[in-house]
Amino acid sequence: MEVEPGCDMYKEKEIWLDDEKRKEQLDKAANNAKTTFFGFQRVPRERKADRVLQHFDSVAQHYDFMNTLLSFGIHHLWKRSAIQMLNLAPNDDVLDVCGGTGDLAILAARHVIPNGRVIVYDINRAMIQAGLHKVAHKDIASCIRYVQGNAESISFPDRHFEAAMVGFGIRNVTNMKKGFKEMYRVLKPGGKMLCLEFSKPTFLPFRRLYDYYSFYIMPFLGELIAGSRKAYTHLPESIRMFPLPDELSALLMEIGFSQTTYKKLTNGIAVIHLAIK
Repeated sequence: MEVEPGCDMYKEKEIWLDDEKRKEQLDKAANNAKTTFFGFQRVPRERKADRVLQHFDSVAQHYDFMNTLLSFGIHHLWKRSAIQMLNLAPNDDVLDVCGGTGDLAILAARHVIPNGRVIVYDINRAMIQAGLHKVAHKDIASCIRYVQGNAESISFPDRHFEAAMVGFGIRNVTNMKKGFKEMYRVLKPGGKMLCLEFSKPTFLPFRRLYDYYSFYIMPFLGELIAGSRKAYTHLPESIRMFPLPDELSALLMEIGFSQTTYKKLTNGIAVIHLAIK
Protein backbone atom coordinates (compact mmCIF):
# COMPACT_ATOMS: atom_id res chain seq x y z
CA MET A 1 0.00 0.00 0.00
CA GLU A 2 1.67 3.20 -1.16
CA VAL A 3 0.15 6.51 -0.10
CA GLU A 4 1.56 9.90 -0.92
CA PRO A 5 2.03 12.31 1.99
CA GLY A 6 -1.00 14.45 2.77
CA CYS A 7 -3.56 12.29 0.93
CA ASP A 8 -6.82 11.58 2.70
CA MET A 9 -7.38 7.95 1.76
CA TYR A 10 -9.58 6.59 4.50
CA LYS A 11 -11.02 3.90 2.23
CA GLU A 12 -7.54 2.45 1.84
CA LYS A 13 -6.66 3.08 5.46
CA GLU A 14 -9.61 0.96 6.57
CA ILE A 15 -7.97 -2.04 4.94
CA TRP A 16 -5.48 -3.76 7.18
CA LEU A 17 -2.65 -5.23 5.14
CA ASP A 18 -3.33 -8.82 4.11
CA ASP A 19 -0.99 -11.68 5.00
CA GLU A 20 1.05 -11.41 1.81
CA LYS A 21 1.60 -7.65 2.07
CA ARG A 22 2.60 -7.80 5.73
CA LYS A 23 5.13 -10.52 4.95
CA GLU A 24 6.42 -8.52 1.99
CA GLN A 25 7.07 -5.45 4.13
CA LEU A 26 8.74 -7.52 6.83
CA ASP A 27 10.97 -9.29 4.31
CA LYS A 28 11.93 -6.02 2.64
CA ALA A 29 12.93 -4.51 5.98
CA ALA A 30 14.93 -7.59 6.96
CA ASN A 31 16.71 -7.66 3.58
CA ASN A 32 17.77 -4.02 3.77
CA ALA A 33 15.67 -2.83 0.84
CA LYS A 34 16.41 0.70 -0.38
CA THR A 35 13.04 1.97 0.82
CA THR A 36 10.89 1.26 3.84
CA PHE A 37 7.59 2.44 5.26
CA PHE A 38 6.98 5.27 7.68
CA GLY A 39 3.31 4.70 8.30
CA PHE A 40 1.80 4.29 4.82
CA GLN A 41 4.48 6.47 3.22
CA ARG A 42 7.40 4.86 1.45
CA VAL A 43 10.65 6.63 2.40
CA PRO A 44 14.34 6.01 1.69
CA ARG A 45 15.64 3.52 4.22
CA GLU A 46 18.36 5.82 5.52
CA ARG A 47 15.80 8.54 6.29
CA LYS A 48 13.42 6.53 8.45
CA ALA A 49 15.43 6.91 11.66
CA ASP A 50 15.42 10.68 11.21
CA ARG A 51 11.67 10.65 10.59
CA VAL A 52 11.13 8.63 13.75
CA LEU A 53 13.32 11.03 15.74
CA GLN A 54 11.38 14.04 14.43
CA HIS A 55 8.10 12.27 15.17
CA PHE A 56 8.92 11.64 18.82
CA ASP A 57 10.60 15.03 19.28
CA SER A 58 7.26 16.56 18.29
CA VAL A 59 5.19 14.56 20.78
CA ALA A 60 7.57 13.95 23.70
CA GLN A 61 6.16 16.60 26.03
CA HIS A 62 2.59 15.42 25.50
CA TYR A 63 3.32 11.71 25.05
CA ASP A 64 2.14 10.35 28.39
CA PHE A 65 -0.97 12.53 28.55
CA MET A 66 -1.97 11.66 24.99
CA ASN A 67 -1.47 7.93 25.63
CA THR A 68 -3.83 8.11 28.58
CA LEU A 69 -6.35 10.24 26.75
CA LEU A 70 -6.44 8.22 23.53
CA SER A 71 -6.56 4.85 25.28
CA PHE A 72 -9.01 6.05 27.96
CA GLY A 73 -6.34 5.04 30.48
CA ILE A 74 -6.41 1.37 29.47
CA HIS A 75 -2.73 1.39 28.46
CA HIS A 76 -1.81 1.37 32.17
CA LEU A 77 -3.68 -1.93 32.62
CA TRP A 78 -2.01 -3.38 29.52
CA LYS A 79 1.43 -2.51 30.86
CA ARG A 80 0.73 -3.97 34.29
CA SER A 81 -0.51 -7.19 32.69
CA ALA A 82 2.64 -7.37 30.56
CA ILE A 83 4.99 -7.01 33.52
CA GLN A 84 3.04 -9.65 35.44
CA MET A 85 3.52 -12.08 32.53
CA LEU A 86 7.26 -11.37 32.53
CA ASN A 87 7.38 -12.72 36.12
CA LEU A 88 10.53 -10.90 37.13
CA ALA A 89 12.57 -11.91 40.15
CA PRO A 90 14.38 -9.71 42.68
CA ASN A 91 17.84 -8.72 41.45
CA ASP A 92 17.07 -9.37 37.74
CA ASP A 93 18.69 -7.07 35.22
CA VAL A 94 16.17 -5.85 32.63
CA LEU A 95 16.57 -3.97 29.35
CA ASP A 96 13.66 -1.77 28.24
CA VAL A 97 14.21 -1.27 24.50
CA CYS A 98 12.56 1.81 22.96
CA GLY A 99 11.80 2.58 26.60
CA GLY A 100 10.69 6.17 26.01
CA THR A 101 9.26 7.83 29.11
CA GLY A 102 9.80 4.72 31.18
CA ASP A 103 6.35 3.35 32.08
CA LEU A 104 7.35 -0.31 31.69
CA ALA A 105 10.71 0.29 33.35
CA ILE A 106 9.06 1.80 36.42
CA LEU A 107 6.70 -1.15 36.77
CA ALA A 108 9.57 -3.61 36.28
CA ALA A 109 11.76 -1.83 38.81
CA ARG A 110 9.23 -2.60 41.56
CA HIS A 111 9.95 -6.30 41.01
CA VAL A 112 13.77 -6.23 40.83
CA ILE A 113 14.75 -3.96 43.71
CA PRO A 114 16.96 -3.71 45.69
CA ASN A 115 19.87 -5.01 43.61
CA GLY A 116 18.38 -5.47 40.16
CA ARG A 117 18.73 -2.93 37.37
CA VAL A 118 16.39 -1.67 34.66
CA ILE A 119 17.95 0.11 31.69
CA VAL A 120 15.72 2.46 29.71
CA TYR A 121 17.22 2.28 26.22
CA ASP A 122 15.89 4.69 23.60
CA ILE A 123 17.23 6.51 20.56
CA ASN A 124 15.29 9.67 21.38
CA ARG A 125 16.73 11.92 24.07
CA ALA A 126 13.60 14.07 24.31
CA MET A 127 11.49 11.04 25.20
CA ILE A 128 13.93 9.94 27.90
CA GLN A 129 14.01 13.43 29.39
CA ALA A 130 10.22 13.66 29.37
CA GLY A 131 10.03 10.68 31.72
CA LEU A 132 12.78 11.53 34.20
CA HIS A 133 10.43 13.28 36.63
CA LYS A 134 8.44 10.07 37.11
CA VAL A 135 11.43 8.39 38.75
CA ALA A 136 13.12 11.27 40.59
CA HIS A 137 13.10 11.03 44.40
CA LYS A 138 11.36 7.63 44.42
CA ASP A 139 12.62 4.43 46.00
CA ILE A 140 13.19 2.87 42.58
CA ALA A 141 15.38 5.72 41.32
CA SER A 142 18.62 3.98 42.22
CA CYS A 143 17.87 0.92 40.07
CA ILE A 144 16.80 2.69 36.85
CA ARG A 145 19.43 3.87 34.40
CA TYR A 146 19.12 5.57 31.00
CA VAL A 147 21.06 4.91 27.81
CA GLN A 148 20.51 6.65 24.48
CA GLY A 149 21.03 4.21 21.64
CA ASN A 150 19.74 2.44 18.56
CA ALA A 151 17.66 -0.74 19.02
CA GLU A 152 19.32 -2.25 15.93
CA SER A 153 22.72 -2.10 17.62
CA ILE A 154 22.27 -2.43 21.37
CA SER A 155 25.35 -1.24 23.25
CA PHE A 156 25.52 -4.10 25.77
CA PRO A 157 27.46 -7.37 25.62
CA ASP A 158 26.04 -10.81 24.84
CA ARG A 159 24.10 -12.68 27.55
CA HIS A 160 23.88 -9.69 29.88
CA PHE A 161 20.19 -9.49 30.94
CA GLU A 162 17.65 -11.80 32.54
CA ALA A 163 14.86 -10.02 30.65
CA ALA A 164 14.37 -7.65 27.73
CA MET A 165 11.15 -5.88 26.85
CA VAL A 166 9.75 -3.46 24.31
CA GLY A 167 6.42 -1.68 24.57
CA PHE A 168 4.78 0.02 21.60
CA GLY A 169 8.13 0.81 20.01
CA ILE A 170 9.46 -2.03 17.89
CA ARG A 171 7.27 -1.14 14.89
CA ASN A 172 9.21 2.15 14.61
CA VAL A 173 12.55 0.37 14.22
CA THR A 174 13.71 0.37 10.59
CA ASN A 175 14.73 -3.29 10.68
CA MET A 176 12.39 -4.81 13.25
CA LYS A 177 13.86 -8.29 12.86
CA LYS A 178 17.33 -6.95 13.63
CA GLY A 179 15.94 -5.26 16.74
CA PHE A 180 14.54 -8.58 17.99
CA LYS A 181 17.83 -10.31 17.15
CA GLU A 182 19.67 -7.76 19.28
CA MET A 183 17.31 -8.40 22.18
CA TYR A 184 17.94 -12.13 21.77
CA ARG A 185 21.70 -11.53 21.75
CA VAL A 186 21.82 -9.60 25.03
CA LEU A 187 19.63 -12.11 26.91
CA LYS A 188 21.14 -14.79 29.08
CA PRO A 189 20.17 -18.40 28.24
CA GLY A 190 16.68 -18.89 29.65
CA GLY A 191 16.11 -15.13 29.58
CA LYS A 192 12.67 -13.75 28.72
CA MET A 193 11.69 -11.31 25.99
CA LEU A 194 8.43 -9.39 26.21
CA CYS A 195 6.84 -7.37 23.42
CA LEU A 196 3.69 -5.34 24.06
CA GLU A 197 2.32 -4.00 20.79
CA PHE A 198 -0.87 -2.88 19.09
CA SER A 199 -2.69 -5.29 16.80
CA LYS A 200 -5.87 -5.93 14.84
CA PRO A 201 -9.17 -6.06 16.77
CA THR A 202 -10.85 -9.43 16.34
CA PHE A 203 -14.55 -8.40 16.31
CA LEU A 204 -15.38 -6.82 12.93
CA PRO A 205 -17.93 -4.16 14.09
CA PHE A 206 -15.53 -3.09 16.84
CA ARG A 207 -12.69 -2.98 14.30
CA ARG A 208 -14.71 -0.62 12.08
CA LEU A 209 -15.33 1.67 15.03
CA TYR A 210 -11.66 1.47 15.94
CA ASP A 211 -10.65 2.36 12.37
CA TYR A 212 -12.87 5.45 12.40
CA TYR A 213 -11.54 6.50 15.79
CA SER A 214 -7.95 5.91 14.65
CA PHE A 215 -8.07 7.91 11.43
CA TYR A 216 -10.40 10.74 12.39
CA ILE A 217 -10.61 11.26 16.14
CA MET A 218 -6.98 10.55 17.06
CA PRO A 219 -5.43 12.93 14.49
CA PHE A 220 -7.95 15.63 15.46
CA LEU A 221 -7.05 15.33 19.15
CA GLY A 222 -3.36 15.14 18.27
CA GLU A 223 -3.58 18.46 16.45
CA LEU A 224 -5.79 20.06 19.10
CA ILE A 225 -3.76 19.05 22.15
CA ALA A 226 -0.26 18.07 21.00
CA GLY A 227 -0.11 20.37 17.98
CA SER A 228 0.67 17.54 15.57
CA ARG A 229 -1.93 15.92 13.35
CA LYS A 230 0.84 14.21 11.38
CA ALA A 231 2.22 12.36 14.42
CA TYR A 232 -1.18 10.94 15.32
CA THR A 233 -1.88 9.97 11.73
CA HIS A 234 1.37 8.01 11.58
CA LEU A 235 0.44 6.07 14.73
CA PRO A 236 -2.58 4.17 13.35
CA GLU A 237 -0.86 3.71 9.99
CA SER A 238 2.16 2.03 11.61
CA ILE A 239 -0.12 -0.26 13.61
CA ARG A 240 -1.73 -1.58 10.41
CA MET A 241 1.66 -2.47 8.96
CA PHE A 242 2.64 -4.59 11.97
CA PRO A 243 2.64 -8.43 11.94
CA LEU A 244 -0.36 -10.17 13.48
CA PRO A 245 0.24 -12.30 16.61
CA ASP A 246 0.83 -15.64 14.87
CA GLU A 247 3.14 -13.96 12.35
CA LEU A 248 5.19 -12.31 15.07
CA SER A 249 5.43 -15.59 17.00
CA ALA A 250 6.78 -17.27 13.85
CA LEU A 251 9.35 -14.50 13.42
CA LEU A 252 10.53 -14.87 17.01
CA MET A 253 10.88 -18.63 16.58
CA GLU A 254 12.89 -18.06 13.41
CA ILE A 255 15.28 -15.82 15.33
CA GLY A 256 15.83 -18.56 17.91
CA PHE A 257 13.36 -17.89 20.70
CA SER A 258 11.41 -20.82 22.12
CA GLN A 259 8.14 -21.24 24.00
CA THR A 260 6.58 -18.21 22.35
CA THR A 261 3.15 -17.30 23.67
CA TYR A 262 0.86 -14.32 23.37
CA LYS A 263 -2.17 -12.85 25.08
CA LYS A 264 -4.70 -10.58 23.38
CA LEU A 265 -6.02 -7.59 25.30
CA THR A 266 -9.18 -5.50 24.82
CA ASN A 267 -10.54 -7.42 21.82
CA GLY A 268 -7.07 -7.66 20.31
CA ILE A 269 -6.22 -3.94 20.22
CA ALA A 270 -3.03 -4.82 22.08
CA VAL A 271 -1.12 -8.09 22.39
CA ILE A 272 1.48 -9.26 24.90
CA HIS A 273 4.13 -11.54 23.37
CA LEU A 274 6.44 -13.57 25.60
CA ALA A 275 9.38 -15.63 24.36
CA ILE A 276 12.21 -17.55 26.02
CA LYS A 277 15.81 -17.72 24.85
